[in-house]
Amino acid sequence: MDDHDPEGTLLALVRRTVGPDVPVVATFDLHANVSEADVSLLNGFVGYRTNPHLDMRERGAEAAVLLRRLLSGTRTCLARIRLPIVPPTVTQLTGKDAPNRPYGELIDLGQQRMAEAPYAGRVLNVSVMGGFAFADTPFNGLTVVVTATDQAAADGLAMEIARAGWDRRDRFRPSLTSLDDAERMAVTAETALIFADVADNPGGGGRGNTMAILQAFHAAGVRNALVGVIHDPALAAEAHEKGIGATFEARFNRDGGDAFSKPFTATAVVSGLREAPITGRRGIYANNTLEIGKAAALTLDGITVVVLTHRYQCADPMFFEAFGLDIAAARVVVVKSRGHFRGGFDEFFRHEQVIEVDAPGLTSPILSRFPWKHMPRPVLPIDDTAAWVPPDGTSHP
Repeated sequence: MDDHDPEGTLLALVRRTVGPDVPVVATFDLHANVSEADVSLLNGFVGYRTNPHLDMRERGAEAAVLLRRLLSGTRTCLARIRLPIVPPTVTQLTGKDAPNRPYGELIDLGQQRMAEAPYAGRVLNVSVMGGFAFADTPFNGLTVVVTATDQAAADGLAMEIARAGWDRRDRFRPSLTSLDDAERMAVTAETALIFADVADNPGGGGRGNTMAILQAFHAAGVRNALVGVIHDPALAAEAHEKGIGATFEARFNRDGGDAFSKPFTATAVVSGLREAPITGRRGIYANNTLEIGKAAALTLDGITVVVLTHRYQCADPMFFEAFGLDIAAARVVVVKSRGHFRGGFDEFFRHEQVIEVDAPGLTSPILSRFPWKHMPRPVLPIDDTAAWVPPDGTSHP
């Protein structure tokens, strides 16, 4: 089934089932691409407010409270405004100490204004949705959704936040570190650094097996480094067959791959093996049981690489710690994650120690590199010609 809006399809099914008079509230990941159906079929729209996503429980509780109000007789109106901005994932941070957080500022503005005149008591929720570019839908774009007790309040605040978003449009451009510069930093840096392989993020559709950073760092002689986690079931199985302490030629991506997942071979020592599940310790995986399958820690000269059978993004320290690896003692850590690692590794690395690397991969934040089919164009930051005409018809430079 070719459906650009499965959420809208599901909501339509719910609405047909319960009828027009039963209130329906839905929660959304803040990366949701929001269609008109995702709003028009609802009585309450609640989006996550933190990235990394650490507030799912709180937003669920907020949705429950809103539903109770609706069941008690409160009536709502919703407003939706989509901007011609498709924010690259690396520009969607919300943490107060993040280096560039135009998206976080919009979320903060929404929370501030709904508590102030003239919106206090009238606006019940403000959700600013960053969207997910790689879904390539006809409604991709930064979207503001406001739930209020009257249409004027919903429309007014949605417009105010949309204008604030358009004012920040030039800040939704990714700023990455080249692979050459990352290699140099990994060799010469005097302080510990964490390098994010943002273009190969399994949490966003990446395969978790590109070799560009590992191969470059290995060739440069980087030492005291940890790399994780690589999705390579065949290599993990071979490491288990060889056993702890065995030295062998580790063949990553031995069966070939696509344009990004290229083979790489290096002499490795099996330094750790595991097949039991791990329990997440921090961030999005905290307290979750993670079935990793056969897994191995392989030491390639001064670099220890964690290889898994099942694909995960490296968003929790336990992916290393489960093998007895000391993150605090490492000079260099490489993670295949776009942003959720910040919620797991923040006890080891401050934002200024995070290096987002411009390497090849399916989830590269450089959106101009992909052949979009359905995304409405022009949009920023892909097209400099993108312009916005507010729905109220007023001009906005």
